[in-house]
Amino acid sequence: MNILVINCGSSSAKFQLFDIDNGKVLAKGNAERIGIGNSKLTYNPDGGKAIVIEQDMPDHKVAVKMILDALVNPEYGVIASVDEIAAVGHRVLHAGKYYSESVIVNDDVKRVIRECFPLGPLHNPANLIGIEACESVLPAGTPQVAVFDTAFHQTMPPKAFMYALPYEYYEKYDIRRYGFHGTSHRYVSKRTAEFLGKDPKDLKIITCHLGNGSSFAAVDGGKCVDTSMGLTPLAGICMGTRTGDIDPAIVPFIMNKEGLTPDEMDTLLNKKSGVMGISGVSSDFRDLAKAANEGNERAQLALDMFAYQGKKIIGSFAAAMGGVDVIVFTAGIGENTDTMRAAMCKDLEFLGVEIDDEINTGLRGKEAIISKASSKVTVCVIPTNEELAIAQETEALVR
Repeated sequence: MNILVINCGSSSAKFQLFDIDNGKVLAKGNAERIGIGNSKLTYNPDGGKAIVIEQDMPDHKVAVKMILDALVNPEYGVIASVDEIAAVGHRVLHAGKYYSESVIVNDDVKRVIRECFPLGPLHNPANLIGIEACESVLPAGTPQVAVFDTAFHQTMPPKAFMYALPYEYYEKYDIRRYGFHGTSHRYVSKRTAEFLGKDPKDLKIITCHLGNGSSFAAVDGGKCVDTSMGLTPLAGICMGTRTGDIDPAIVPFIMNKEGLTPDEMDTLLNKKSGVMGISGVSSDFRDLAKAANEGNERAQLALDMFAYQGKKIIGSFAAAMGGVDVIVFTAGIGENTDTMRAAMCKDLEFLGVEIDDEINTGLRGKEAIISKASSKVTVCVIPTNEELAIAQETEALVR
């Protein structure tokens, strides 16, 4: 059974085509910088050379169409026809109060995803576009499965997920902390225990999912007990274009000063802020690093803020769990940027964190322990595999 997994993020569309019966990845890749400019599709067929297709991708529909075209390309494709795709699994950010497990997509599921656009304005629209783009190209009746990002965090206790608002708003509107990147946090925390040869029940783990969107999770005994994102993915650390945590009073203050509508303010918070808003350069951390190396002080400030806020979250989660055994970095920045890993762990020696600079420097996309043997806290890099987790969920439902 061939299962295509589509993982549409705010500016990317990662994909993998699995032969799930044999546990084989037939092809994988990533459409990057969607809607940013200088877009490219990196396509890696199993056993073949990586192919880079540079083409403007103004939106996710164009990106998904390029992915499907690559998979059936006569020269480098891995299947003869899209008919060979038995099902498609989609990462979907937010299901609100409606779904807490993965489901086969129908009209009601799409309605719920659409209703949750305000809760996930950068991702839910992209997730739905990915579903509808696949529906428009694949044969009628090809199952689509939605795997929700909020599920892993449902083990948080009320003291962690409640907000100190009038309780009636929780009862009326389900306003609470939901958390996101759950598929990644679940996979990485489980894989970390396997990698270390430990039982997850014996570990206090802080998972650091660092990318254009970033979140942290406190995982105690295999269960999430806290996470940095909230009702929406806007909360937590400052991100590519999102503010992260700010004083709530800033919102009406700016609205009154600038005469902004609620929708315009929402756009400012989600799409014009974060490291892009601070730097004025880009939401892509590679662009920021280049600019900072060239002497751009605002780009350096954005990087410093990201590292500082991440360090604070790590420290607060260690306090919440009464200690920490493992800190694990994952996702695009976490897996590939040694300087950011080092910066977030700097000054955490009081927790027992000792980074091995020789191992950390230059490490990209590989499972590794990057702390010294004398470190009381083990620090790891574990590449996430959200796609495999989504494929397994999809297979279970389709079969």
